[in-house]
Amino acid sequence: MPASIDTARDLLRHTFGHTDFRGLQTEVIAEIMAGRDALAVLPTGGGKSVCFQIPAILRSGVGLVISPLIALMSDQVEALKQLGVAAARMDSGLSTEERDDTWRRLAAGELDLIYLSPEGLMQGWALQRLSTVPLSVVAIDEAHCVSQWGHDFRPEYRSLGRLAELFPGVPRIALTATADARTREDIRDQLRLDHAAEFVASFARPELALSAERKRDGARARVSSLVRARAGRSGIVYAGSRDSTEKLAERLAGEGANARAYHAGLDKTSRQDRLSWFLAEEGAVMVATIAFGMGIDKPDVRFVIHADPPAAIEAYWQEIGRAGRDGDPAEGITLYSASDMAWALERIRRRELPEDVALVQTRKVHQLYGLLDGAACRAAAVRRYFGETDAAPCGACDRCLKPPKGVEVTKAAQKALSAVHRLGGRFGRGRLVDHLLGKTKGVSESEAEMSTFGIGREFSPGGWRDLIDQLLFEGLLLENPNDGRPLIALADPDAVRAIYRGERKFTVLQPPEAHDPTTRSGRPRARRERIAPVGEASALFEALRVWRRAEAARQRVPPYVIFHDQTLADIARAEPAERAQLAEIGGVGQGKLERYGDAVLAVVSNSG
Repeated sequence: MPASIDTARDLLRHTFGHTDFRGLQTEVIAEIMAGRDALAVLPTGGGKSVCFQIPAILRSGVGLVISPLIALMSDQVEALKQLGVAAARMDSGLSTEERDDTWRRLAAGELDLIYLSPEGLMQGWALQRLSTVPLSVVAIDEAHCVSQWGHDFRPEYRSLGRLAELFPGVPRIALTATADARTREDIRDQLRLDHAAEFVASFARPELALSAERKRDGARARVSSLVRARAGRSGIVYAGSRDSTEKLAERLAGEGANARAYHAGLDKTSRQDRLSWFLAEEGAVMVATIAFGMGIDKPDVRFVIHADPPAAIEAYWQEIGRAGRDGDPAEGITLYSASDMAWALERIRRRELPEDVALVQTRKVHQLYGLLDGAACRAAAVRRYFGETDAAPCGACDRCLKPPKGVEVTKAAQKALSAVHRLGGRFGRGRLVDHLLGKTKGVSESEAEMSTFGIGREFSPGGWRDLIDQLLFEGLLLENPNDGRPLIALADPDAVRAIYRGERKFTVLQPPEAHDPTTRSGRPRARRERIAPVGEASALFEALRVWRRAEAARQRVPPYVIFHDQTLADIARAEPAERAQLAEIGGVGQGKLERYGDAVLAVVSNSG
């Protein structure tokens, strides 16, 4: 007679230490306890592992768990051991003696669960040994990896459909945190789960405050600023390459953050040491590629920052979801650019995928950037993507807290599109902006005679770049990476024609930056409010001037060479207590920070 859900609840309390199931756990566990197959889509931090661990313990036999990463298997096995559950893993990280002992325990019926990778499982000798012992459940974790429509397709997962015939009568459960309707259909088909009950939880994560912003010059500096503002909190920063993780981690550590890098290029010992450090350390910041994070159960991650955007909305939600697993407030911040989108599309093109797969992957890229650059509530947009038609605005994301006001710039869009057309898609955005401003160096006679040459002097260079980015995000322009020298061309002919004819209005979230005729570049001057120091701020300002005067005399240089008055006034207003705060003030570069930082901070401290 199968164990009841009450028995499962008792096990949850006594072994796992939780008072009751949450979300859809009760329904999923009941399905497996009854010996039936299931497909469960539960959010990151939603307790997916309990859904197969409890049935594996209560049902007769050993639970077989297929997991894609050694780190993920190791983490779950060690956690189960701490609870007193007989669990083991079989992977390349074990010694011969450890492997032999694991097989012995399996044969003796001493294990509740055994974890294997799909590659290790489908080897003949592993299947032969497993065929000699009764299985209680077969769990396929991170099941989205089986689908070519998903964001993390792994060909080796395709072979797992054979488990239906290799272990008939054993209930199978496929689990993932992120799968849209098409991906779920592919999971069913590939894993032969035709009759499995499907459980899809809400993708709402009310504890997460989401935001996104376009990259500007100095994207690394922006990441540094975001991390400094969250000093003492644990977080993950995702970067797109191994080199980027190393350089960014080095920068953050140099600025006082407790940061380290993690990527697949590190040796096994280094990766394990850094993972252990991150799990144990308070205030740890891991700068990582997406090789890090899957299945990592650190509950107090307070922020996830994407220094480079993820591959798709599925990846975005899974990676962002690694923050706030304890249910307390957390943040997900994403930096993105049109160039990031262009490279994502180029990678799809280079992979030589089947046409239908390439079309789906291309659509997913556009959906991601539509989410990042759109005006709608970010959390609601994610939930609608996964099929929740009744998703309401979250009230906590940047779009909800400060709704953007759309500004129509159809005429400006027409100018940009016309310029791209006349230039024949042969140039990048810098040259395109110069053309619109009429500032192309060494311009040819034929270009100077084009009707679009100098037609856009109403905006600054930055204003035109922002508008061009918007045209790229909306699929009106296309950026070809061109081996690092991007070229801008027209994209969807019908959409472009609709803009030309005025049949479609073009709006941006904020007005493009205006042209400033008083500067050589046309870029507006940095207009900082002049501070007239008064009261206590005035006393500190005067103290800083006294220090500057003495320092200038010692070096025999004019005082303004040390710092301008405006910089001293800004320091007096901010009253920085540490170098990181001083570094945020305009006019304090790295060189001056190193040379004068301690002295300036001493003046501030002594004037308090």
